[in-house]
Amino acid sequence: MNSTEDPAADPTDRASLESDRNFLLRMRDRERKLLGKIDEAVARIEDGSYGRCEECGAPIGIERLKARPVTTLCIQCKSEQEERERRG
Repeated sequence: MNSTEDPAADPTDRASLESDRNFLLRMRDRERKLLGKIDEAVARIEDGSYGRCEECGAPIGIERLKARPVTTLCIQCKSEQEERERRG
């Protein structure tokens, strides 16, 4: 914790501050990762590969791209990937 905080503060207050701090760090990390994915999507637009599945090469549906513009997999390949992850 920051040295500007009162070291004698209530333990509940300290726990709350730490929880808030951890939440903000997680949010910043998610935003950083999303910015990287956006940069990759822009690069795919520039090289002409945007909208094509990187696994099977099929076009990614427009509705999927609207819902998740940074996606790199068609819905079928994404479903198969998630199934493999569930199986271990």
